[in-house]
Amino acid sequence: MGMKELGAIFFVISIVVMMVIPLPPALLDMLLILNISLALTILLVSMKTKEALQFSIFPTLLLLTTLFRLALNVSTTRNILSSGQGGKVIEAFGSFVVGGNEVVGFIVFLILIIIQFIVITKGSERVAEVAARFTLDAMPGKQMSIDADLNAGMITDIEARNRRQKIEREADFYGAMDGASKFVKGDAIAGIIIFIINVIGGFIIGVSILGMDFAEAASTFTNLSVGDALVSQIPALLISTATGIIVTRANSEGGLGEDIAGQVFSAPRLLYIVAGLMTFLGLLTPIGLLPTLPIALLLSIGAFQMNRKQKTKTVETAQQAEEKQMDEVRSPESVVNLLQVDPIEFEFGYGLIPLADTKQGGDLLDRVIMIRRQCALELGIVVPVIRIRDNIQLRPNEYVIKIKGNQVAKGEILLDHYLAMSPGFDDDAVVGIPTQEPAFGLPALWVTEENKEVAELSGYTVVDPPSVVATHLTEIIKRHAHELLGRQETRALIDNVKETTPVLVDELIPGMLSIGDVQKVLQKLLKEKISVRNLTVILEALADHALYTKDPDVLTEYVRQGLSRQITLQYTEPGQPLRVITAGPALEKAISERIEQSEQGSYLAMDPETSQRIYQSMTEQVSKMAASGQQPIILSSPAIRMYLRQLMERMMPDIPVISYNELEPHVEVQSVGMVNV
Repeated sequence: MGMKELGAIFFVISIVVMMVIPLPPALLDMLLILNISLALTILLVSMKTKEALQFSIFPTLLLLTTLFRLALNVSTTRNILSSGQGGKVIEAFGSFVVGGNEVVGFIVFLILIIIQFIVITKGSERVAEVAARFTLDAMPGKQMSIDADLNAGMITDIEARNRRQKIEREADFYGAMDGASKFVKGDAIAGIIIFIINVIGGFIIGVSILGMDFAEAASTFTNLSVGDALVSQIPALLISTATGIIVTRANSEGGLGEDIAGQVFSAPRLLYIVAGLMTFLGLLTPIGLLPTLPIALLLSIGAFQMNRKQKTKTVETAQQAEEKQMDEVRSPESVVNLLQVDPIEFEFGYGLIPLADTKQGGDLLDRVIMIRRQCALELGIVVPVIRIRDNIQLRPNEYVIKIKGNQVAKGEILLDHYLAMSPGFDDDAVVGIPTQEPAFGLPALWVTEENKEVAELSGYTVVDPPSVVATHLTEIIKRHAHELLGRQETRALIDNVKETTPVLVDELIPGMLSIGDVQKVLQKLLKEKISVRNLTVILEALADHALYTKDPDVLTEYVRQGLSRQITLQYTEPGQPLRVITAGPALEKAISERIEQSEQGSYLAMDPETSQRIYQSMTEQVSKMAASGQQPIILSSPAIRMYLRQLMERMMPDIPVISYNELEPHVEVQSVGMVNV
C-alpha cells in the first residue's frame, strides 16, 4: 500500500482511538482547529466543483468527518467533565465569541442547530432522496438516448461506454448521498444531546466532586459546554452547507461563483432596473438615500461593466469561430478525415426527414437499434454503427443504402401512404400507385389511409413506410454481412469467446490459424446466410481439421458439417419432410471431372456450354418448386457441394446448397426434382 492508503487507514484508526484514550488539551486544540480547516476545505471544494461526480468521494468523506467530529465531542466531553477544562479553543469560543454570556451562547447554539437541522439538513436530505429516485427512473431513457446517438454515428463506442459508466456512477452517487445525508441529521441530534449532557453532568460533577459552589459550577460548565457545542457545530454547519451545495448542483461549465456571475447577473438591463428601484426607495421612503444610493451606484457600475464585457465577448467568439473554421480548412487533418468510409450508410431525401426526426414522431433510430440486435441474434455478428444522414442530391422520397461507401440498394417510399403487397392475385377494388417492394422485389401498391382497410380485407399485406425501410435495411445487412466482417471484428468475436473457452482459442490462434484465416471461414458462412453465433462450435471444428489443411474452402465444409444441427433446423420445419432438388449423378460426375488443383487450392474449371446447360436445368427445377410455394433447396454430395455453390453463386446467389453430411440423420428428405447435364 502507498502512503495515501496508509494515511487513510491511520486517520480512521485514530478516530476510534480518540473515543477511548484521553487526549491532552494542547493536542485537542490542534485537532479542533484541524476539524474547522477540513470543514472549510470541503465547503470550498464543493463550491468549485462543476458537477457532482467530480466530488464522488463526498458521501464517504461526509461519514469520516462526522465520525471525526463526534470523536472530538467525546474527547472534549471527557476533559470538561473530568477536569473542568476544555482547552484554549473551547474557552475562546465560550468567552470571546459569545462575550462570556452563557445565555447568549446558548441562544446562538440553538439558532445554529435550527438552521442546520431544520433548514439545511432537512432540505439536503430531501433533495438527495428525490435526486436518487429521479436518477434511477431516468436511467432507461438515458441509455436509449446513448444507443440512438451511437447508431446515428454522433458518438463512438468509447464515448458511449463512458457515458453509460457516468450514468451508473450518478445513480450510485445520489443513492449514497441519500444515505449519507442521514449522518448529518444524526450529527445535529447528537450535538443537542451532548450539550445537555455536558451542562447537567458538568454541574453535578462540579458541585459533588470538584467542590465548586452552585454559581461557579453553573457558570464554568455552561460556558465550556456552549464553547464545545459551538466549536463542534460550526464545522458541522459548514459540512451541511457543502452537502446542500453538492446535491443541488446541476452540471455546469464552471464553479459556483462562475455560475452565479454568469447566470444571475447575465442581464445588465435588469440590474439597471434594480438600481433605479433602489434609488426611488431612498427618495420616497424614510429610509433615505444614504443606505440605498451606494447600492444603486454599485449595481449601475456592475451593469455597465457586464454590458461592455458581453459585447466584447460576442465579437471575440465570432472571430474565434471564423479562425477555427479557416484553420480546419487549411489543416491536413481536414483532408485525412475525408478518407474515412463508414461501414453502413443510410441516406435519404429531404422528404423523408420525418423518419429520423423524433420531434415529428420518427422512430428510425429506435428501429436501427432493434435491427442491430436482430442481426446479432440471427447472424452472430455485431453490426457496425449505421450512419444516418440526409442527402439533398436525392429525390425527396428516395433513399439509398451504402456498404463501405458504395451504393448497394435504393428505394422510394411515400410517407403518407401504406405499402400493400399482393397476395398473388390482383383485386380491382384496391386502388393505389403501382410499385415494387424494395427488399424482395414483390409487386405492390402504395395505398392511402382510406384504402388501407380495403387492401387488408382483400388479402394484401399492408405495412407502414418505416417498416418498409427497416425491412429493406435488415435484408441488405444480412445479404452483405460477410463484407462487414473484417479482421478487427473477427478479433472482437474471438476475444468474446476467449472469456469462456480460453484453452480452445489459445490452441487454435495463432498456432494453427491466423485471424485472417478464421475471418475467411466466417465470411464464407455468412455469405451463404449461415449464422456464426455458435462460434465455439465453429472454432472447435477448425481446431480439429486445421492440422490437415489450411484451405478456407475445405475448412468451411468441415465447419458446415459441424453445424449440421443448426443447418437442419434452419431449413426444416418440425414434422415436415425436407423437400429438395437433388444433384443427379451426371451432374456430380461432370463437376468432379472438372476440378483443378493449384497452389492456392482447388477450383472448378467448367466450360461455358456445360455451365449454361446446368443453369437452364437448375432454373427449370427452381421455378417449379417456387411456383408451388416452397423454398428451393439444392442437395448434393459433400465432395462437390462447394463447387456447385461456386457455379450457382453468380446466377442464383440466394438458393441454398447443402450436402448430405449437413443434415441430421433423423431428417426425412423428399426429392421434388433432379438436375443433370
